[in-house]
Amino acid sequence: MGNNLLTDVCDEALSMMESCGGPAVLITPDYQIVAANSYYRKSYGDTPVQKNQYCYRVSHNYSVPCDQAGEVCPLKGVIETGSLSRVFHLHHTPHGDEHVEVEAYPINDADGNLKYFLEVIRSSKLASTAPSSSRMVGRSPSFNRVLELVQRVADSDATVLLLGESGTGKELVASAVHEGSNRSNGPFVPVDCSGLTETLFESELFGHEKGAFTGAQTKKIGLVEAAKGGTLFLDEIGDVPLSLQVKLLRLLETGTYRRVGGIEPQKADFRLVCATHRGLKNMVEDGSFRKDLYFRINAFPIDLPSLRDRQEDLPVLVESLLSRVARGRELVMSEEAIDCLRNYEFPGNIRELRNILERAALLTDGGEIQPKHLPEEVCVDKACDSTGTCCAVPVGITPTGLVTLEDAEASYLRWAVARFHGEKRALAEKLGVSERTLYRKLQELKPVENG
Repeated sequence: MGNNLLTDVCDEALSMMESCGGPAVLITPDYQIVAANSYYRKSYGDTPVQKNQYCYRVSHNYSVPCDQAGEVCPLKGVIETGSLSRVFHLHHTPHGDEHVEVEAYPINDADGNLKYFLEVIRSSKLASTAPSSSRMVGRSPSFNRVLELVQRVADSDATVLLLGESGTGKELVASAVHEGSNRSNGPFVPVDCSGLTETLFESELFGHEKGAFTGAQTKKIGLVEAAKGGTLFLDEIGDVPLSLQVKLLRLLETGTYRRVGGIEPQKADFRLVCATHRGLKNMVEDGSFRKDLYFRINAFPIDLPSLRDRQEDLPVLVESLLSRVARGRELVMSEEAIDCLRNYEFPGNIRELRNILERAALLTDGGEIQPKHLPEEVCVDKACDSTGTCCAVPVGITPTGLVTLEDAEASYLRWAVARFHGEKRALAEKLGVSERTLYRKLQELKPVENG
């Protein structure tokens, strides 16, 4: 840690950094890294410290601080509040891009003036930027926002309500909440509420005693009891009939239940995660969903983005899903086929994407999926030549119509951003402009896009 910027770093600051229990760095008010603890050097190397590099250059390869490049900067948060600031970032590391939670603390001098930032970095174990057969995957801003909320709520016992269109991966997010909680060693029990009829509701959820009704020849453990010590995931809770909602509310408010045919009350012990694609607020207003139950389950809502809103994640989602639907085959998707998917609306979201890939895998004899292997509706509005290559042109730029150069550039930039799945710095390099110029041009597009 020997360098000229460290001469007056007190032993207390260095000791504090080493006791963090994870990677941590000491940063000056002008964003230079001047010290790193042993955890950081083991994980990321010592080069950033030896070269007095700027934190935004190391973590994002930006040429300006994060807040000037469209990110939320934890150090700026410390300056504004004078206390802990915590954000969730996608960091560039020697091992590739990682989802990390960054905590920044102020270290003041004897006069109370800010002298250093202490930045603690914790890698997320709940998601990956690389293909995965079991974890959530993604890198888009909308995906990162969801992941940040999951990280914040996971280790509490707060009830989580997952909202979003069908097929957006609610059960996978619910499982991530469970995996990040202090109940992760307990069971994760999913319940499809749309499949619970009124006659089965109590028996399935609460269980029954032997002889409770005709056919009940043995005692049955209910799903609530099966979730003891773990997480109960009520999927499509908006489909629970109104007549049964009061029974569910009683369970949540009292924490107790009785098996059908039983007398002794049983104590429930689970963390609740709910999900629905329905508009519960509207259902409350029209009387089809109980207001008291709605407020009971809406403690921590998380809106899941549609696949249309996370275009940057398509390549990694495709690779992850192909590893599941085409096991034992080294199957990839051509860039032309990826382009087809980028222009498709995906009304069924990730579930529909999986179905499309499963069908394409069955139709593909070789090792590469082409546009011709995709459903006809996926390649609509495109001209595909006889080789299966998509000949789509940017929106607003037609072979027969003329537009102004300013409109052509704006249209092309929107087209390029929608189809490029890498980082903005890589896009800027391909477009032949500086990263700062690209951000400026994107900012200039906003009024047009929101108009």
